[in-house]
Amino acid sequence: MPENLLEVRNLRKYFPVRGGVLSRISDYVQAVDDVSFSIQKGETFGLVGESGCGKTTTGRAVLRLIEPDAGEIEFDGIDLRALGARDLRKRRRDMQIIFQDPYASLNPRMPVRSIVGEPFAIHGTASGTEREHRVAELLETVGLDPVVGNRYPHEFSGGQRQRIGIARALAMKPKLIVADEPVSALDVSIQAQIINLLADLQAQFGLTYLFISHGIPVIEHISNRIGVMYLGKLVEIGDSAEICLTPRHPYTQALLSAVPVPDPGRKRQRIILRGDVPTPINPPSGCRFHTRCPIVEDRCRTEEPPLIRIGDGRLAACHFVD
Repeated sequence: MPENLLEVRNLRKYFPVRGGVLSRISDYVQAVDDVSFSIQKGETFGLVGESGCGKTTTGRAVLRLIEPDAGEIEFDGIDLRALGARDLRKRRRDMQIIFQDPYASLNPRMPVRSIVGEPFAIHGTASGTEREHRVAELLETVGLDPVVGNRYPHEFSGGQRQRIGIARALAMKPKLIVADEPVSALDVSIQAQIINLLADLQAQFGLTYLFISHGIPVIEHISNRIGVMYLGKLVEIGDSAEICLTPRHPYTQALLSAVPVPDPGRKRQRIILRGDVPTPINPPSGCRFHTRCPIVEDRCRTEEPPLIRIGDGRLAACHFVD
């Protein structure tokens, strides 16, 4: 049985809302609330949901780029939340992130060779000629000519900039990469190139991905398993093919019904959700999806459904999933 590289249990992150003359805390944005999942070594776990559901916050909290308020994060057998600043810095060599906006994540004042070589300088693993050689290797690995190392980020296209970001993430030979919507800012044709590059790199280096996206087709293509998030909570987890073929949670069904079918003679029956996504400052009681759910019952308004096992590796949070 494959070993888990990452285990997240009951992760929670609330952001304070301040107001008034004294900027006192008046409420909290419940961005991530009691989220649990695991990722096996060498697999891609896709996290999907509408904008604002807490996907990015989950990814950053796992890496402790944002400090979680509660929960356990076990990476390669080590409790990340128990690590001090120095130990966490060492462990971060094994955990990297690819950001959504490839331009905003690159320092416009630094040439590419310095951007890609910065991890070596920070961790003190290579310098001088050795660093230049390793930077050139990384650029070649992601499909760029090493001669572009003297150029600056504004001289590249969006897809090329994302390749630079990927090269930087690979510098320390990580075990886990959090890919935070790495293709959402790119053209469709470029998206395919980057997705295929990530898949090739995974096969080449044995990488493990936490892949975050709001695009179901992208998630379905690259992921082994999928976790569906709604308003800070996971509502369904399972094998990628199974979820996309037979979604069990009403929210997952609605998401998939909006995906176009590449066949003019075949159409999906669209499920139109009522109303807007509720505010995460004051989420609905009971099931958080009940205000938009097409099969809502009185029980859903008062009783929160647990994330229960409904098959081999399949979980869903719905009172009527059976």
